[in-house]
Amino acid sequence: MNHGQKPAVEKSTLNPEALIRRFYSSPMTGEEIEFESLRIIDSEAPAHSFTPEQWQVAQRMIHTTADFALLESLRFSLDAITAATQALLKGRTIYVDSNMIRSGLSLSRLRTVCEDYDPGSIVCHVADDDVAEESRKTGLPRSLFAVRKAKTVLNGAIALFGNAPIALLELNRLVLEEGIRPALVIAMPVGFVHVVESKRELMSIGVPYIALNGRRGGSPLAVSALHALCTIANKHKPE
Repeated sequence: MNHGQKPAVEKSTLNPEALIRRFYSSPMTGEEIEFESLRIIDSEAPAHSFTPEQWQVAQRMIHTTADFALLESLRFSLDAITAATQALLKGRTIYVDSNMIRSGLSLSRLRTVCEDYDPGSIVCHVADDDVAEESRKTGLPRSLFAVRKAKTVLNGAIALFGNAPIALLELNRLVLEEGIRPALVIAMPVGFVHVVESKRELMSIGVPYIALNGRRGGSPLAVSALHALCTIANKHKPE
């Protein structure tokens, strides 16, 4: 071997072709990518018993996570889709347990269902000063006091939980003890403490719900569920 020569290197290693070049040669719009993603989900989904409208919600959740295993845990009350549709068409208040959900919700999508939706329609008190002070004084989570503060707007509202199981437990108490009646609860808090039981209790108290049973959940899933419900509600808009 000639030690004065550099070892040979394959040309492909020196100048690899960037994968984006394949996309450049067969470009797709964002809408086309979404359509193809949903087609793949439909083609690869296992057998299930969801109704067509329930499947739209499930499909969006899978699109958000690429996780078909969610189907095993997804639960709908029999009146969930109807209740959600009616509430959205009337522009009912949307209560959320985190600012992440508030940021993730598309106001333009909500307005396609009801023009009355505006930033004030989405309520989240978890970062309010008075809520933070109550939490500091008591040592209890802010999410609990945020739900209490929203009590006056929860009747007839859509409530989304993607983060705080204690908030969901407090909502359950308001339903059981104070007669609060949300139009729909999307129950998808995530975690290990008080998560499973908060969802189980909700599903036993007669409120319309869409829930992800077990420990799994998260704000993106709650957002995707509501966005899917907007698509469904749009199909029921009066001519």
